[in-house]
Amino acid sequence: MPIATSSERINLFSENKTKELANKISLNLRINDIVFLYGEMGVGKTTFTRYLINELQKKNNLKETEVTSPTFSILNEYLIKKIKINHYDLFRLKSSAELKNLDLFSDRANSITIVEWPEIIKEKPQNLIELKFKYEKNYEKRSVQIKGLDLLFK
Repeated sequence: MPIATSSERINLFSENKTKELANKISLNLRINDIVFLYGEMGVGKTTFTRYLINELQKKNNLKETEVTSPTFSILNEYLIKKIKINHYDLFRLKSSAELKNLDLFSDRANSITIVEWPEIIKEKPQNLIELKFKYEKNYEKRSVQIKGLDLLFK
């Protein structure tokens, strides 16, 4: 099995590939992990997050819930047993000063934090996994590059 390294691009040429990636990452996520999702609008960040959260719910025998982008609310929270998933979307924020009131990384003891549009975060936290989604082939296909997590792929 080859190892996907941080310099490799993983093809996400179908939505099913995005789901497979989310399932593989769900096997490696731990409490206290933070996941940054980079990429243009519509490239698949929220779709990836939905599959990831739904897979964690399934593994814990919980009903899958609707996972939407928290663009306007900035934060959606999901409780999976005793683990809280904090799903942030920072698209509407204009400066890092606006992050102070959010306390993004203060509640990490029993949580996993997922952040879409993390570009305004100046200091990168520990336990960080970065996924950089990118359009390929005239916006018809997508790929992702992962940093901070080694995954085995078939």
